Amino acid sequence: MNWEGNVMELSNTYKQPFLEKLSIHRELIFAIVGGLLLLLAYLSEINQANGVWVAMLYVLAYIIGGYYKAKEGIEDLIYDKSLNVEILMIIAAVGAASIGYWHEGAILIFIFSLSGALETYSLQKSEKDLSKLIKLAPEEANLITEHDTVTPVRVSQLEIGDRILIRNGERVPADGKIMSGITSIDESTITGESMPVNKDVGDEVFNGTMNGSGSIVVEVTKKDEDSLFQKMIRLVEEAKGNRPPSQQLIEKIEGPYVITVLVVVSLMLVIPPFAFDWSFDQTFYRAMVLLVVASPCAVVASIMPALLSAISSGARNGVLMKGGTYLEKLSKVKAVAFDKTGTITKGEPEVTDFETVIDDENILQNILAIEKQSSHPLARAIVSFAETRGSTRQVSVQSTEDIPGQGVRAVIGDNVWMLGNERLIEKVEVFPDLLRKKRELLQSEGKTVVYVAKDDKLVAVIGVKDQIRPEAKALIQFLNQQGVKTIMITGDHEQTAASIGHEAGLKEWISECLPEEKVLQIEKLREAYGSVAMVGDGVNDAPAMAKADIGIAMGNGTDVAIETSDLVLMNSELHKIERSYKLSTKLNRIIKQNLVFSIAVIILLITANFAQSLTLPLGVIGHEGSTILVILNGLRLLRG
Repeated sequence: MNWEGNVMELSNTYKQPFLEKLSIHRELIFAIVGGLLLLLAYLSEINQANGVWVAMLYVLAYIIGGYYKAKEGIEDLIYDKSLNVEILMIIAAVGAASIGYWHEGAILIFIFSLSGALETYSLQKSEKDLSKLIKLAPEEANLITEHDTVTPVRVSQLEIGDRILIRNGERVPADGKIMSGITSIDESTITGESMPVNKDVGDEVFNGTMNGSGSIVVEVTKKDEDSLFQKMIRLVEEAKGNRPPSQQLIEKIEGPYVITVLVVVSLMLVIPPFAFDWSFDQTFYRAMVLLVVASPCAVVASIMPALLSAISSGARNGVLMKGGTYLEKLSKVKAVAFDKTGTITKGEPEVTDFETVIDDENILQNILAIEKQSSHPLARAIVSFAETRGSTRQVSVQSTEDIPGQGVRAVIGDNVWMLGNERLIEKVEVFPDLLRKKRELLQSEGKTVVYVAKDDKLVAVIGVKDQIRPEAKALIQFLNQQGVKTIMITGDHEQTAASIGHEAGLKEWISECLPEEKVLQIEKLREAYGSVAMVGDGVNDAPAMAKADIGIAMGNGTDVAIETSDLVLMNSELHKIERSYKLSTKLNRIIKQNLVFSIAVIILLITANFAQSLTLPLGVIGHEGSTILVILNGLRLLRG
């Protein structure tokens, strides 16, 4: 009994993938069977077989080979009340058969269905790299209970703070931080990088990645629906449903174009017998050839296979796009605006200077207590510095008030403290010369200055330096070479912005810019340059990214930035913007090639038909051959 059960289980294991593949390729299978019936009918005909047998084979070739395309055309006609190229092909094939050209009509159906099957396959192949992400999402997790027992639960049931066990070879079921254990994790589903990443206690792990060499205990930091992996899946779904303007235009004119062709064919059935003294058979034959060669099959197939191939290639390399529209636009942008912290710079600032004018040994403890309540990168750097320099005395902060784009105001005892940029302290009553000189020195060195005021008196300045990403310099140099204007938008002082801008190779920078002003700056850049992209990672970048023609988010950025963006760099690698720009350039070039080639072929074939130098089989081969070629040309983008 067990043996039979094992056999059935093994059979189902292999049966399921086989049925899935059969379902995916059924259109291609029908086209091939139709082609084999066409070949058998042709061989029977030249061997003078029974006429009924030959006719039956041709009818089967028509029905089987053209089933899917006829179904598609009729459904569009009935449900959408629209005409498409499939209707033209049905009419042309039936028309050819009606005047005795069964063989030519069958060839038309075979090549048309074969090209259609190839297009369907190309779309499925292009989407496969995207859709497989959904299948990689784990459904269960090993929850460690309060009693340290391990219980399998649904991933959707996990809460922030839960502890989960991830064994060797298992997929990570949730975003979190390692509490114990050392391992290496394959993050290729997130970043596109094939090399495993070593992970230790305190390191982040992401849902959907593969645990490698060791078991680890992880604390869940995000619910399943908020995980980076689920965001990727939502981006994939948006990308699959998004069609660029060029494709929308083609789909919009397809119906009127088909009607125009049918009207011209109708006129052709009436005018030539009187104007050129053509016979009815000759006129009808030329009309059927016109139906075939004037069909916009190749034009319709010029864009989407190429577009989905490009999106798929980007996804494999760690760049997710919410739709082909943005990839198509990327190489057409005239200016790219960058946020500074976390984008041009590493986002890991360090305190390099600390200057104070008061003899107060507790000043660092007060600063530490205030900044501990903030998650800003500068605050974290100051906290780290204060912890290494200050005492362990606890300070009680009565209240704090965040001032967006400026800093924080806090009350400690009877004193009001302010920490932030120059905007926050521009109204302080006392600004000691020592600190003024120190401020000028720090700014000249390209350092960000954090001011500390106590009761309207400036008491300290802190110099913070954030290193420029090496790949940022390379990207900016590349964009400059392409003639794209590069601009940095930052809240830093002009001298600091100028120092960073010169070091990074930027053409322009906008300093002392509040979050709400970033949107205005993007509007000004759009007026000056036309199409603009914005690259950022923070909450304050999100409105500007939404306002830009293309918003590009760093993968390690905030949830708001990722949700708002149009492109996401999953591993926060700026050099992938250069790769995406080149991919966009190649995509637009291939689309232009396809459109010019397909339209030229249609014009050439129509001209040859009116010159009576084109037969129906040659018209079919020329027209459908061009369709296959544009599809294959688009599939080249799968290589990246």
